[in-house]
Amino acid sequence: MQVITLQQPGGLDNLNVQQMDAPGEPMAGEIRVRLHASSLNFHDYAVVAGMIPTEDQRIPMSDGAGVVEAVGEGVTEFAAGDHVVSTFFPYWLEGPARVGDFRTTPGDGVDGYAREQVVRPFEWFTHQPKGYSHAESATLTTAGLTAWRALVVDGNIKAGDSVLVLGTGGVSIFALQFARMMGARVIATSSSNEKLARLKEMGAEHTINYKETPDWGKRVKELTDGEGVDHIVEVGGGGTLSQSIDAVKIGGKIALIGILTGREGEVPTAKLMAKQASLKGLIVGSRRHQIEMIRALEALDMHPVIDREFPLADIADAFRHQASGKHFGKICLTF
Repeated sequence: MQVITLQQPGGLDNLNVQQMDAPGEPMAGEIRVRLHASSLNFHDYAVVAGMIPTEDQRIPMSDGAGVVEAVGEGVTEFAAGDHVVSTFFPYWLEGPARVGDFRTTPGDGVDGYAREQVVRPFEWFTHQPKGYSHAESATLTTAGLTAWRALVVDGNIKAGDSVLVLGTGGVSIFALQFARMMGARVIATSSSNEKLARLKEMGAEHTINYKETPDWGKRVKELTDGEGVDHIVEVGGGGTLSQSIDAVKIGGKIALIGILTGREGEVPTAKLMAKQASLKGLIVGSRRHQIEMIRALEALDMHPVIDREFPLADIADAFRHQASGKHFGKICLTF
């Protein structure tokens, strides 16, 4: 089978296409999956670019979607032919957050899904949404579930709420879609007027070019009659957090889910206290969260936005496209 491995010290030129033996039959409690798609996340990029250390010859990619080929003894949740998608934290099945690192995350602490077949415990997967392609399903593991948890699980979003999303990456586009699905109003930012036009087409009520309007937090308040927004899906981190605190309503919620502007930064604590807003960091979600999200997607027939698909062997080019920042929505690998 075809496999992608990452040679240390990392870097896109150290992603190698290899041939390995296919896995054998699944043991008790396991399933064998023929993988057909993965999707790119910033976390995956950080691993392959050498920003996050991992073992030599690691198989990257945290997201994987495909078809069950065989099931081991005792597996009743899946059968051969079922379409399945992976989970980000394989051992966080349900309940409150239990994981604070990536030691068990595929593509980081353990081998991931940049390969054609895999044998894993059945709990590492859920069913795909009915009517989804493998590529669409692969976008849910990380980006989709992060946005779902930020707004629905932790945010308790309701119809009529206001939401601010930053940029046009996978999590932000999912957040816009989930917010609209729940009947909320959305303000969206980007540095591209062309992308802002697309965000409008997707249902954003207001858009802001953050390069033309550096104090976009104040602009958000103007657009909300001086109140600010109920929810912010904060993907930037230290470089954007101050503006997000400006933009949030008194008593509002900021979900800190990304570090696109860097791992650290100053937090204007007095401003945050004055807003009496909650700032909560989160990383993806549990298997139960994913099952509930998929149930909602099936009920409302919502589909993710895929910017472009690449063959597995072109994984380095896919990451270069991601690094360019030209994408709108998710980038996928299909194989």
